[in-house]
Amino acid sequence: MEPRVTLPTTGADDPPFRPFQLPDRLAAKAESALIAADEAHFAAIASALEATTADLAARLDEVRRNPGRGGTAAVERDAEIHRLTGRLRALRRFGLDLCLGRIVPADGGEAVYIGRLGLTDGADRRLLVDWRSPAAEPFFAATHADPCGLASRRRYRWTGGRVTDYWDEAFTEAGLEQTAALDDQSAFIASLGASRSPRMRDVLSTIAADQDAIVRADSVGALVVDGGPGTGKTVVALHRTAYLLYSDPRLGHRRGGVLLVGPHEPYLAYVEDVLPSLGEEGVRTCTVRDLVTEGASAGPEADPEVARLKSSAAMVAAVEPAVRFSERPPAEELLVETEWADLWLSADDWAEAFEAPDPGTPHNEAREQVRDALVEILVDKASDEGVVGDQLAPALRAHRGLRAALNRAWPMLEATELVADLWSVPAYLRLSAPWLSPEEVVLLQRDDPRAWTLGDLPLLDAARRRLGDADAAARRQRHDAAVAADRSRIKDVVDDLIATDDSELGIMKMLRHEDLQEALVDPGLLPTADADPLAGPFAHVVVDEAQELTDAEWQMLLARCPSRSFTIVGDRAQARRGFTETWTERLQRVGLDRINVASLTVNYRTPSEVMAVAEPVIRAALPDANVPTSIRTGGVPVRSASADERDAIVDAWLSTHDEGTACVIGDPTFVARDRVLSLSADLAKGLEFDLVVLVDPDAWGEGIEGAVDRYVAMTRTTRELVILTPA
Repeated sequence: MEPRVTLPTTGADDPPFRPFQLPDRLAAKAESALIAADEAHFAAIASALEATTADLAARLDEVRRNPGRGGTAAVERDAEIHRLTGRLRALRRFGLDLCLGRIVPADGGEAVYIGRLGLTDGADRRLLVDWRSPAAEPFFAATHADPCGLASRRRYRWTGGRVTDYWDEAFTEAGLEQTAALDDQSAFIASLGASRSPRMRDVLSTIAADQDAIVRADSVGALVVDGGPGTGKTVVALHRTAYLLYSDPRLGHRRGGVLLVGPHEPYLAYVEDVLPSLGEEGVRTCTVRDLVTEGASAGPEADPEVARLKSSAAMVAAVEPAVRFSERPPAEELLVETEWADLWLSADDWAEAFEAPDPGTPHNEAREQVRDALVEILVDKASDEGVVGDQLAPALRAHRGLRAALNRAWPMLEATELVADLWSVPAYLRLSAPWLSPEEVVLLQRDDPRAWTLGDLPLLDAARRRLGDADAAARRQRHDAAVAADRSRIKDVVDDLIATDDSELGIMKMLRHEDLQEALVDPGLLPTADADPLAGPFAHVVVDEAQELTDAEWQMLLARCPSRSFTIVGDRAQARRGFTETWTERLQRVGLDRINVASLTVNYRTPSEVMAVAEPVIRAALPDANVPTSIRTGGVPVRSASADERDAIVDAWLSTHDEGTACVIGDPTFVARDRVLSLSADLAKGLEFDLVVLVDPDAWGEGIEGAVDRYVAMTRTTRELVILTPA
């Protein structure tokens, strides 16, 4: 049964609409009986896109012309601009290729066309169903074992806004009887042969059923996407991110949004286009380095034992006693002399004031609460002597002696100073981390305590969170002063309006109402701190190459995701430091619960010829490595050559391949050029290329780290692997 669609009306002089541009070798697929229904539907989509784009642009201009006056109105205006801009950009970016494919129900119903976004026409007829909606799920989940109620499925390949190929699958006898172009090669396998580009592509039209099940899993707890090289775990995690933002209102931008943490900058550049192509542009992306200011210049830890000590969650926990050491109420009484009375603060008074901060208040911000508690205690004492508190309290807040005593008992602290003191004052480190042996305390000391390393970043992050904003009190004072000034200005304006109001009802007198005047204060005029966009909290966090994270680094991510909602992507066999536990054991140890593990075992990327060489490399170090099974051959055997042939090999490949990317791994002397990168093995992780050239991989190191680097580098290729040895 041919899918039923309604033909759009066109003018007599309009040129015929031709969305299909199939090459001559696919002439059989271009028969009208096969594509007429699609052509008509695409014409309706084109018309709706034009109207929708114009409407969105007009609405966006209107919203921008109406500036919100602070508060809720400003937030709602910004959210609407974000929503309209994102949708408009997506529609303009893709055009007709918003459509991924179509499904025909087995019950004889109309064909359903699946899109990157949903789309309706002026009559509210559904032209495209958003790929994340329940109605679209059979498009991805249907298999011959479980057709999900489908008779057939069609997937399109788009090039330059036109269909250059398509694939049909029939799930029932009725589907076989339909007008269909049945291929012996599925769209999924065909897509694997496409040349790589400098950026990862989305795989919406070719997601496999096992991958789709992971994409649509709910956001409760931590979901581990475990899989070897080429199993598609990264792209599945990105599609899952877009799906969750669409389907789970708890993860929206107003609720914290989503953070994506990748292993390095080349990875972020590689994947940066995927989420926008899926209709989501508000996801924050970063590396662990980016979470802390000092990460930009932090170097590796030179001593492996120092790196091991700093990698533990216990070392991060040492920040708490280090801060507590600076929160010590005086044991002696303090005389506070004022013009009204001489007042005494006892040790008990100090202890009471130190209990005043609300639980969880950062150290620097809690100091003001301690000061206010001390002032309140002194005012209460003075009231017994008949002193009026309204006069005394301001004087006490400005009292030099009281301020000096508080500075000694509860000093303002900087995160960098606190962590630097740990590496330069052995007694302070022993107090904060009593489990360390004397030898370990000495080992952690260094000549330049501020020469930050990667191992320091989790401690700096924890210290900054525990201490809070040192300028919060001063900014609050500026805030109060700005509010007072704005209120005074408003009062003067109201007085003038009332004085000139000659109406019988005296309407302007209503402006004297306190709540109304409060509403007139403009929040946009008030001083605020610049928010750190990576500080969180986030509603969901996606972590790729998670097998490399230390326990200390996990604490940085947990602090940013109180809901403990994670998508965790990794492969234990690709852990450079080794990974002997299960995922559940590792994640429970760092503080996660409600852990589910989904495994991907099919290697869609790496040709079987390459995996036959790579598998023995990793099994020699990790006999139980989860090596995936390749389902495709590249037709090109792994080659060996001399290192002095490096440039000739690259030049020959470039001259015979107009598209695609290549990478030389392990040779820092090779200078990157157009379509050819030069990377170390660890920076190649998570990327893929048509050609990979390894330079002297046997010299990359021994043990697990060397084996993992060689295994990872070998499996970056989708077509050719060349291994160079010294001349």
